[in-house]
Amino acid sequence: MKLLYNNPCLVKRRKELRRNQTDVEKLLWMKLRNKQILGEKFFRQCSIGPYISDFYCPKKRLAIEIDGSQHLAEESKEYDEERTKYFASYDIKVIRFWNNEVINNMERVIEKIVEELMIQ
Repeated sequence: MKLLYNNPCLVKRRKELRRNQTDVEKLLWMKLRNKQILGEKFFRQCSIGPYISDFYCPKKRLAIEIDGSQHLAEESKEYDEERTKYFASYDIKVIRFWNNEVINNMERVIEKIVEELMIQ
């Protein structure tokens, strides 16, 4: 089965998410945009199959998710697990960071992203 990127059914939702980025997503996007990390291209709010990833590097098949407290709810955990399994079935690695990690330790977040990019 072929993987569908940027599903036309999700265009409106992706645009909405980009327009309403959280402050934490904006912080990380400032570091990821314009190939600033190892020259790799990232997209924000990229749909992969039926899901939307916060950030995605297609060349390295790396998805980055930024999680706030809403991700502690049981239904959010289940959704996140389902999405991660779906991505894994297409050999896409997902790394997750909590909002406070991005805010308080951006240097470590970037180090982790670099490590994953070098592995992929």
